Amino acid sequence: MSVEPQLTVPDSSRRPAPTEAPAGTAADETLEDYTLRFAPRSYRRWTPMVVATTALGGIAYMADFSIGAGIGLTHGTGNALAAILVAAVVIFLTGFPLAYYAARYNIDLDLITRGSGFGYYGSVLTSVIFASFTFIFFALEGSIMAQGLKLGFGLPLWLGYVLSTCMVIPLVIYGMKALSKLQVWTTPVWLLLMVGPLLYLIATDPGTVHTFLSYRGAHGDGGINAASVLLGAGVCLSLIAQIGEQIDYLRFMPPKTEGNRRSWWTAVVMAGPGWVVLGALKQAIGVFLAVYVLAEVGAASAAEPIRQFTGAFAAMMPSWLVVPLAVVLVVISQIKINVTNAYSGSLAWTNSFTRVTKRYPGRMVFVLANLAFALVLMEADMFSFLNSVLGFYSNCAIAWIVTVATDIIVNKYLLKLSPQAPEFRRGMLYAVNPVGVVSFTAASGLSIALYFHALGDTLQPYSPVAAAVIAFVLTPLTAVLTKGRFYLRRTTDGIDAPLLDPDGNPSPARYACHVCRQEFERPDLAACHQHAAVICSLCLSTDRTGAHVLPAAPAS
Repeated sequence: MSVEPQLTVPDSSRRPAPTEAPAGTAADETLEDYTLRFAPRSYRRWTPMVVATTALGGIAYMADFSIGAGIGLTHGTGNALAAILVAAVVIFLTGFPLAYYAARYNIDLDLITRGSGFGYYGSVLTSVIFASFTFIFFALEGSIMAQGLKLGFGLPLWLGYVLSTCMVIPLVIYGMKALSKLQVWTTPVWLLLMVGPLLYLIATDPGTVHTFLSYRGAHGDGGINAASVLLGAGVCLSLIAQIGEQIDYLRFMPPKTEGNRRSWWTAVVMAGPGWVVLGALKQAIGVFLAVYVLAEVGAASAAEPIRQFTGAFAAMMPSWLVVPLAVVLVVISQIKINVTNAYSGSLAWTNSFTRVTKRYPGRMVFVLANLAFALVLMEADMFSFLNSVLGFYSNCAIAWIVTVATDIIVNKYLLKLSPQAPEFRRGMLYAVNPVGVVSFTAASGLSIALYFHALGDTLQPYSPVAAAVIAFVLTPLTAVLTKGRFYLRRTTDGIDAPLLDPDGNPSPARYACHVCRQEFERPDLAACHQHAAVICSLCLSTDRTGAHVLPAAPAS
């Protein structure tokens, strides 16, 4: 391996340095919430439990009730519960390594993806997929809220769509600082309104449990059918990308130390892959409530959460209170999740746009763009073909998440072909790494072909299985065939200071970027190719000429 000279950063570099480039490339990072970069220790002042509560508050969405209800009404309770369980296990297992990396190294899922098999530009594709996830589910939640506003106040659906879109803008502007307060304050009320009706119905009318368990569904025969289970699991697995939204909060975890080790791990597991436990429970409740209200509202409306909860509330309280409480539950849920959808979507779009164009317009531009996409879907009545949209999308999401999780578990820790410390900076990574790009493209492409019956009706239900298996097999196979040589473009970033502290956490040492003249912590910097100084990752991303980017220096 060739050894290159390292840049020793003097004390004077800790002060803003003169620059020949515009300083406008780095925006107010407190407002921008460290959109494209490592989240510094100086900003991460929350305790593990506050971060976990904030992250879990973002899964208050009502879509789970609709998803579970749709599967149960079609395939029956037994198949629905089996499908929910299968999907939950897959989501938990694949989500764990991603959550750990985000919390340990304080980077979002796009930055993790770059260094986990995709390369600097290769992960643009998955950023767009994740951004699509956020506006699809924003549209779904907005549709549910509009249904509630129509039932409660008589508002036409189109106006409800507009209101549900616009009301999150003030909340999402200020990022983690505002979202942490919102989620902590609203979670107790949301839990009470969600769980209370279920417990009441089970306690006062045990017969509802028997009716629920014996429901056969429109296309079921009362037994467990593998095709029905896999079709249902495919819909549930569209939520596998939810780990990306959890990570957008988990990247703000404090450093892991001996003193906080237990609370740190509890928070990571609970708010990382553990989100799916609550998600699966909500899906099962959705099946239960849909079966409960089916006779009264009909199959067409039983999958609507507002109908499910008005039916449940009607059994336990005066009629004048039923609709207002149901509307309150729907509105609280919609706000809690859609501020997260808008926030995470803005991060994903900004990541993609900045890398491709080398321009950084700021996160708020993409908050508005993401909301516009969601509003178009709502006005197109996405709710009426929900399961078809989610079933198709899940193939892409599964292929992406399984590829990244496999690279972390197998390629990094077992085969040791992928560097264990995550890398995301321009110049350090190859533009495209075939390990992730080939595995993802093959897995998503073949599974989508199966989903659209290209290989026959018999194999169609197995498209999510195909996506997971192909990604799991091809990721290590491609790494072995390429000998892992497309992960790192160079093995050193030109700075002699260590990236990690003695506890293995990202180093808090601060240095001034000579381009934007702002201070950043060690993991967010690299040596500049043109000057004896350091440059931050965002200024590297927006360097249109590439003059500051270090040359390739692969291991020999």
